[in-house]
Amino acid sequence: MGRLVGVDLARALAVFGMYIVHVGPMLSTTSGVGSWVRYMADGHSSVLFATLAGFSLMLIAGRKEPKTGLAGRKAKARIAIRAVVLLAFGTLLAKFYGDVIIIGFYGVYFLVAMMFLKLSAKTLAITAAALAVVGPQSAFLMRPLLSGSFQQAVDAYDPLEKLSGVGVIDLLFTGFYPTIPWIAFVVAGMALGRVDLSAPANQRRLAVLGAGLTATAYGLSLLLAGKGALRSMAEDGSSGSWSGSGSGSWSGSSKPPMDSGSLDYQPSVRELFVAGPHSGTTFDIVGSVGIAILVIVGATFLMDRLPRLRRLMTPIVAVGTMSLTAYVGHFVVMSSLSLPGGGVRGSWIPVLTLILGAIVFAAIWSRFFKRGPLEYLLNLTTKPANHLK
Repeated sequence: MGRLVGVDLARALAVFGMYIVHVGPMLSTTSGVGSWVRYMADGHSSVLFATLAGFSLMLIAGRKEPKTGLAGRKAKARIAIRAVVLLAFGTLLAKFYGDVIIIGFYGVYFLVAMMFLKLSAKTLAITAAALAVVGPQSAFLMRPLLSGSFQQAVDAYDPLEKLSGVGVIDLLFTGFYPTIPWIAFVVAGMALGRVDLSAPANQRRLAVLGAGLTATAYGLSLLLAGKGALRSMAEDGSSGSWSGSGSGSWSGSSKPPMDSGSLDYQPSVRELFVAGPHSGTTFDIVGSVGIAILVIVGATFLMDRLPRLRRLMTPIVAVGTMSLTAYVGHFVVMSSLSLPGGGVRGSWIPVLTLILGAIVFAAIWSRFFKRGPLEYLLNLTTKPANHLK
């Protein structure tokens, strides 16, 4: 099956969004179009990443129909191997670059998502909706239990916490991209993966759905939580920004504001009604999924209907074909060059340089190789699954 060019373009946009969050100026230092770009990147780029991760699972497990029999077992084995490798690799990266690394969370997402591989698009969509409702409320109720001494006691025996500072509780509940409730994004992406995105009728339905989810979630959040309901963490500097020290440190808090690590943490019901990036509420999930759907469908529509634009976008699409390499690469570049970003410098030059560098690298590499460097290695680790009988 040929590559889905629109999906690869969406992946590239997600990568660039992460660059903007990690290296670009803080929202408080921007204005006009720059403020809009910075706000949309914060949180929404990582959500797009997670949604596309679910889509990718369907490319392995079967698009329109799930693989069964031996093919199904091989697909599950490939996904399980990828999950373990990503968890290990993400843990290693977090040790050097901090707890905003999403790759280790990917590994957990994949392991959890394996239970949904055989579901239809409709059932997956319903499941994603249920998770969007149940996940945030469950996390909210469990947060007092997970706070303070309990988390410290668990972390004391958690090898992942000792290795990288991102332990089991972080991966599931309190990290930047906690599996509960972020698994809803992955399952939503799996539902999209079972849909023929190139069909005009499906594109129209999904565009209406995405717009409806976005407007409803953010509108209700503003109505229920009032002014500031959509406020980005970037406004107070608590969103992850590279410090430029080369030591893996980040400016702002090490976890999102809803983190439960504080001994005196007291949950507020209002937290359930806000919809700002990384708030992890039902409103945040539904609105962010709506935006992700609009980006994926929009990119697919443009690549399908405008062949000239598709040719012009080839270098950018190439970044999407090697999104893992592009994502990890920007941490390596920032660390090796000690690039200052975020609130430290407030300039767009570092992030624009990174984006241009990624495009040039991907365009050249893709002329000679089918996969990106890390994509090739990840694919190589799954080869043993082909020998199942």
